[in-house]
Amino acid sequence: MSELVAPLAERMRPKRLEDVIGQEHITGNGSILQSALASKLVPSMIFWGPPGVGKTTLAQIVAQEAGLPFFQLSAINSGVKEIREVIELSKKQSKTVVFIDEIHRFNKSQQDALLQAVEKGWIILIGATTENPSFEVNAALLSRCQVYVLKHLETDDLIKLIQKVLDQDIILSTYQLKLKEHEAILSIASGDGRKLLNLVELVAQYAYANGIPEITNDIVLKVAQQKIAIYDKQGEQHYDIISAFIKSVRGSDPNGAIYWLARMIEGGENIRFIARRMIILASEDIGNANPNALLLANSCFEAVDKIGLPEARIILAQCATYLAASPKSNASYLAIDYALDTIRKNGQASVPLHLRNAPTNFMKNLDYGKNYQYSHDGPGNFIEQEYLPDELRGTKFYEPGNSAREQEIKKFLKDRWKNKYGY
Repeated sequence: MSELVAPLAERMRPKRLEDVIGQEHITGNGSILQSALASKLVPSMIFWGPPGVGKTTLAQIVAQEAGLPFFQLSAINSGVKEIREVIELSKKQSKTVVFIDEIHRFNKSQQDALLQAVEKGWIILIGATTENPSFEVNAALLSRCQVYVLKHLETDDLIKLIQKVLDQDIILSTYQLKLKEHEAILSIASGDGRKLLNLVELVAQYAYANGIPEITNDIVLKVAQQKIAIYDKQGEQHYDIISAFIKSVRGSDPNGAIYWLARMIEGGENIRFIARRMIILASEDIGNANPNALLLANSCFEAVDKIGLPEARIILAQCATYLAASPKSNASYLAIDYALDTIRKNGQASVPLHLRNAPTNFMKNLDYGKNYQYSHDGPGNFIEQEYLPDELRGTKFYEPGNSAREQEIKKFLKDRWKNKYGY
């Protein structure tokens, strides 16, 4: 019977910090983590990042390079009893690294059980979490840990990882496969190194068994048994699809908006980029026709940043459909561009004296602020006076649109300014 072989992800797990692909901001030369390991002064820490980006690997490397025993617990299967047992073992061995996967799943009492051991230095705690530790780890424990943010692996990192596997793995290197196309395999992996390696192993085995010398998109899709959007986040499709999405929302078509949103999500587009574009759109294309649109779009951005995929897709969809179904107006957008164009063509006019600030007697003697009338002293909190430079008197930059909300704004302005601006 042949000896059992570990999965590819385990066979290729880096043993040294310099062998880690990606996460250079915490593993590279001069990084805090590298300096801590070099000085043997390793703090308790929390690795926060999406699945498959090296949290467990880094924890093992920290223990190995620090020359300390390594205990691993899972927050799913371990309770206070298991935590205390590991702490007692650690106290007998002077110090150990205790790695807790999915530490965000620990409740308050379980996290509190770790607190004294971390404070006393009996253990070096390393927690791994896909959730924001500010919300999921209690403040006392969090304050005693260094938080490292891990990122999705970049395209170059993933390609480098595939090539390393094909060249160096004890099994796959014997297949002598070439990586001809990478778009499909990267799209399915979505920045998850573990998922990538699992797929590479399956694809390589299929290609070798069928005498295929190259890895292509078609082979990857056949093995993965799913159709995906092969989406280049730096290329033409990136701009075309976000353009189609924005134009669908602007055109009040939630169906088009949802389709193009799905294309971007399936293609691995950065969800913060999508949410950021919706904030701009909420002001540029909806504006005062529905001021709540900007509030919702901003809340959407904050929410997807906290939640992450896959759940963030729901928040993005809610916002996109709301914006698409909202009344539209570009009046504010046109107003600021008209004002900027006027300044560029005519120069910067002087501020009228009555509008100037007069914090000193010298300025007051120059008539700064003279004859300014405080609006709240007038009926309806309004007193008619001039707010534009003399050469721009009567210029109307802002013209409310035809939506119900903006017609209310127009009536408000007309009541106050009568016919000065032609409202």
